[in-house]
Amino acid sequence: WASVVGGSMGGMQAIEWAAMYPERVASLFLASTTTEASAQQIAWSHIGRMAVEADPRFRGGDYYGSEPGDGPHRGLAVARMAAMVTYRSDEVFAERFGRTVLNQFDFSLKRTFDIEGYLDYHGMKLARRFDANSYLRLNRAMDLHDLGRGRGSTEAALARIRCPSVVAAIRSDGLYPPHQQRSLHEGLLASGLASEFIEVDSPHGHDGFLIDTEQLAPALSEIVDRGLNENVHNRQESR
Repeated sequence: WASVVGGSMGGMQAIEWAAMYPERVASLFLASTTTEASAQQIAWSHIGRMAVEADPRFRGGDYYGSEPGDGPHRGLAVARMAAMVTYRSDEVFAERFGRTVLNQFDFSLKRTFDIEGYLDYHGMKLARRFDANSYLRLNRAMDLHDLGRGRGSTEAALARIRCPSVVAAIRSDGLYPPHQQRSLHEGLLASGLASEFIEVDSPHGHDGFLIDTEQLAPALSEIVDRGLNENVHNRQESR
């Protein structure tokens, strides 16, 4: 592959490919990702999974014979709401929502603030299009991600990689903070690999790598071109 590119869970997959098939990956672009999930990332994931499993309509995961609308939609929606808070930053929430109310200020437990309506909307939006069991397993896969497992150590796993890389971080990312990407970058350098570290100046938190793509584009274009050139060189060498 000329380049394997991924952000967040996609970045976990990308770096895994490079460790599994080092001779087949000519370059890497890794954004907002890490070599292993942190305790805080696992904690947020656990809360989301517990919300799904606590929904009485989850039925231990065996809800597929239920009538339409009788699945664990509320639990999945709550899990999505919790995740949405981790994907964005206080900076963005404060600017976009502040303490704006939906209609009239109410001292009851009803939805009062605009941010509550936003989370409700995105929670149900996911619940209408995503399977709860699939959510749980994808979510758990991110928790279990550990590049060093079965390879001796993270350092030994990184030493398997042979290609140049770009590692990108988002300044305001609270879920996958920049120190994780910097550590990954330094690990690649310590293995004797060419690695470039870039920090995107974005207020959008973890979602910044999906939103501020214009800041990622130049480095992405350069590393893909480098991988393409490496592939051409290797083909010529093998003739």
